[in-house]
Amino acid sequence: MKSPGTSRPDPATFIRANLPISPVPSIPEIRLHTAGPASGLWRLAGRGETAPPPYWAYPWAGGAVLARHLLDRPEVVAGRRVLDLGAGSGLVAIAAAKAGAAAVTAIDVDANAIAAIGLNAALNSVDIVAVAADIIAAPPPEETDLLLVGDLFYDPALAMRVMAFLRRCQAAGIEVLVGDPHRAYLPQGALQRIATHAVADFGLGKGEQAVQAGVFSLS
Repeated sequence: MKSPGTSRPDPATFIRANLPISPVPSIPEIRLHTAGPASGLWRLAGRGETAPPPYWAYPWAGGAVLARHLLDRPEVVAGRRVLDLGAGSGLVAIAAAKAGAAAVTAIDVDANAIAAIGLNAALNSVDIVAVAADIIAAPPPEETDLLLVGDLFYDPALAMRVMAFLRRCQAAGIEVLVGDPHRAYLPQGALQRIATHAVADFGLGKGEQAVQAGVFSLS
């Protein structure tokens, strides 16, 4: 166990050393640094109550379904300015860049996620601007044509804040696409399903089938 006062490791150095590179289940075109049982993420994330959970270290179904959709339908992002909200590992942002987006920005509140996005973008030979910020209380982002939101409806308070932000973005003329495997707080009445893909989700056992996750637009 880490002794009190010991500084945390450099995120990029830690990720390179402890999170092996592997293809994303259901999305073999993309490889990511992904945590395993022996990764020791607590050394990077910390054990305190204020430390953000290391969601960025795993591929989640909401991001996976968006990534699969964009790679299968590159015309959705081709030539457009894209922002990936709550980007985590950068999976969705990487898919958007691979599909031909003109510019891609990845936003996450966790600085460790930003380090992972930089490494994963380089690994997949794409250019992504990664920023550590909480923007959902801010005005709609400028110079954005398409906002992508993967798996942000797992917490009731967060879901309300995200939905209010998405409505403001929609009113500003930004198209919004949501990827989600029907988490508990997904506002289904405010969304219209446009696609379904079978994708893996973090936590599924090796013998479990992929989940049927959806891609949604705002109603």
